[in-house]
Amino acid sequence: MYNNLGDRKLSMLMDFYELTMANGYFANGMKDDIVYFDMFFRKNPDGAGFSIVAGLAQVIQYIKELKFTDDDIEYLRSKNLFKDEFLKYLKDFKFSGDIYAIPEGTPVFPGEPLLTVRAKTIDAQLIETMLLLTINHQSLIATKANRIVRAAKGRPIMEFGARRSQGYDGAIYGARAAYIGGVVGTATTLADEVFEVPALGTMAHSWVQMFESEYESFKVYAENYPDSCTLLIDTYNVIKSGIPNAIKVSKEVLEPMGKRLKGVRLDSGDIAYLSKKCRRMLDDADLKDCNIVASNSLDEFIITDLLDQGAKIDSFGVGERLITAKSEPVFGCVYKLVAVERDGEIIPKIKISENEEKITNPGYKKAWRLYDRDTNNPIADVITLSHETIDDSRPYTIFDEIHVWKKKRVTNFYVKNLQVPIFINGECVYESRNIHEIKKYCKNQVDNLWGEVKRFINPHSYYVDLSAELWNCKQNLINQYSFKDHK
Repeated sequence: MYNNLGDRKLSMLMDFYELTMANGYFANGMKDDIVYFDMFFRKNPDGAGFSIVAGLAQVIQYIKELKFTDDDIEYLRSKNLFKDEFLKYLKDFKFSGDIYAIPEGTPVFPGEPLLTVRAKTIDAQLIETMLLLTINHQSLIATKANRIVRAAKGRPIMEFGARRSQGYDGAIYGARAAYIGGVVGTATTLADEVFEVPALGTMAHSWVQMFESEYESFKVYAENYPDSCTLLIDTYNVIKSGIPNAIKVSKEVLEPMGKRLKGVRLDSGDIAYLSKKCRRMLDDADLKDCNIVASNSLDEFIITDLLDQGAKIDSFGVGERLITAKSEPVFGCVYKLVAVERDGEIIPKIKISENEEKITNPGYKKAWRLYDRDTNNPIADVITLSHETIDDSRPYTIFDEIHVWKKKRVTNFYVKNLQVPIFINGECVYESRNIHEIKKYCKNQVDNLWGEVKRFINPHSYYVDLSAELWNCKQNLINQYSFKDHK
């Protein structure tokens, strides 16, 4: 099957420096050292208030199938950089570490660990690129899709973007991510066959052009698909021929068969204006149940404008601006070392930068979400060191990491650990939900967010705070390395 990653030899899909570093660790006796890496992102795309994490199922599959073939080993040998002992180690390689992750479909926020790896040095290093590209891509598309779905205010969104995507993986995995984000289906047939994302579609303008008349093209289509007939009405002239011919086919072909015209689609022109004219003409023809579908370079902002203008649109087909996340096509997850383990002790590590947002949160950590007991709305997320717990039977004080005097005392709440175990000692312990369950879970989680967080323009900044112990650990390391000579 297409999603059998092993058949595609993706084990070598990694930055070359993963291999040179791994070789160096091996040569210096560090291959069995235990390290901790966090994957996180620094800002939401499109200035949004939150993002949707996706791609975990493909990460799991990749880890399960990660191995180096004889061809891989011979290629590496040809580089004259790697010792034979290291190449033998790779030939027998199997991931043996632990991975914890936030489940797919969960709303997430900058700075919190979407995924944490505890593993031997080489294990943790070799998987970096695939983890990043998988989570980055699908989280980006799921987030964009969710924005577009929310803009439509309950009207179905169909993903139509394969032909404009960045390659076939972009189309197929993008369709999967878009479905998690809330679309009802995709035009990409393979995404249905492999991932059970419902495939949808009717006709192109070429169908209409192939016949001697627009009416004949509609008639033949209706005769072939009487139970699902949606007609594309903008090939020539929407008002003068498209809608009249669609109504005529409904009356002369479908209704005598006991069928109804399901819909008409607008793919060009002033869609707000045309949809209102079409609606009146359809209603006057006793076709009030006929849906109007709109497509043509749509996104959440154009859809919002159309609806604000009173457009009579029942569903939308969204292509390039969804599947490429055109407005901001990079998600920005990073994968950073946060701790090493020596003689059973976890030693926090930090990356310092003159750019404040690039200073990492050190240590082996947990991410918690605090919920209001009365409304079930999330109040804030808190990142703690791994040995800490949050007691939801008593008040808890959160504070701003930068402006530490800004504090909030949280009461009447309950708390959940956001991450769940995925791999323990190299064995998968997590049973992935099916795609439909993930989509439903995502919708429920987003519905529970406060409306202020879901605004498209200037959304409320959701609190992601550090525990006092983690904050002190971070400040101590910043102070330590700020005055340390690393020459």
